Amino acid sequence: MPIFLIAIILGLLEGVTEFLPISSTGHLLIAERLTHFKDVQDVFTVIIQLGAIAAVVWFYRIDLLSKVCGLLARDEAALHFWKLLIIATIPAGLIGLALDKTLNKFGTPTVIAWSLIIGGVILWVVDRHPVVRGRRTLEPQIEKLTFKQAVLVGLGQAVAVIPGVSRSGATIVTGLSLGLDRPTATAFSFYLGIPILVLASALKLVKHPEAVSQISGGAATLIIGLIGAFITALLSISWLLRYVSRHNFRPFAYYRIVLGIIILLFVK
Repeated sequence: MPIFLIAIILGLLEGVTEFLPISSTGHLLIAERLTHFKDVQDVFTVIIQLGAIAAVVWFYRIDLLSKVCGLLARDEAALHFWKLLIIATIPAGLIGLALDKTLNKFGTPTVIAWSLIIGGVILWVVDRHPVVRGRRTLEPQIEKLTFKQAVLVGLGQAVAVIPGVSRSGATIVTGLSLGLDRPTATAFSFYLGIPILVLASALKLVKHPEAVSQISGGAATLIIGLIGAFITALLSISWLLRYVSRHNFRPFAYYRIVLGIIILLFVK
């Protein structure tokens, strides 16, 4: 298969899975293994996530601009939002830095498979017994989050350093278990992805700048992957927000469990 076609597939896969609670990293690592794509130091996997993050920034551009202006004007609601974002990012940032040299060892099909299965069971249990019921709206209520809730969601995000756990899945599950409704837990997960994924990508580039030229297809595949991830992530964000306002997360739980079993049986 041509290397640029593989890059397109991986970019599309990243965009579709980054914000669904099914582990984008797990999908990419398995896809790269099946296509024999050479991703040195996971640089491709981490950096194309910037395409997905760009989609979040674009989708929420008006709200983010308003919050930036509010920050400059010392608006209380805007200050609360940025404080929530900062304190929720710290746990994953610290753990990611501490385990950066050892994380590659965990990117095996077996670890990914069990992470998918266990995470799927947890998602099913939490979503089946939500703390908040009945709110049918697209409008999240992030301004009502407490600092304690933000810290705990941040700790949930930190668990996602394990391949296959899913950053969005961990943050959404934690949010639901803390009493957030599905739209709020989902939207906060989107926002929380901006700083942590930007920092992760920047760290990879700073520590392994030579790896860009060593991955299959070089910098060109990165650009293709970024574009593909941006387009599909933009579509998936809009779809997921509408979906969670009217449906539950159980189909994603079933998908995780089935995919994990398939990986255990057929991917070595």
